[in-house]
Amino acid sequence: MTWNLDNNIPIYLQIMERIQRDIISGRYRPGDKLPSVRELAVEAAVNPNTMQKALSELERGGLVYSQRTSGRFITEDEELLKELKKERAGRYLAEFVENMHNLGLKDDEILTLLNEKLKEERKA
Repeated sequence: MTWNLDNNIPIYLQIMERIQRDIISGRYRPGDKLPSVRELAVEAAVNPNTMQKALSELERGGLVYSQRTSGRFITEDEELLKELKKERAGRYLAEFVENMHNLGLKDDEILTLLNEKLKEERKA
């Protein structure tokens, strides 16, 4: 399955975002081995050098680490993962609130709509 990448944003940044999302959503668990650079590059339909750059940046940030002959693994630092999830959720929420305000909704209206949607989701 090819990843949906936007040509207006550097590809390696989008790859980093995607892998971060896969980690914090649980697709990759702490301590899991990541697929090889080549496998990920094929999956994303990007040049392996681009994938390597993204993974190197994630490694620099401590989210993944290399074991010389074994490949790359997801950090087992639960606190780092929790912070990453909280930061990502905060960005999504800020964008959501801004979009709702742009529609002319007030905070109480946003909360009402959000609560209604959450109730619908629980029923589904």
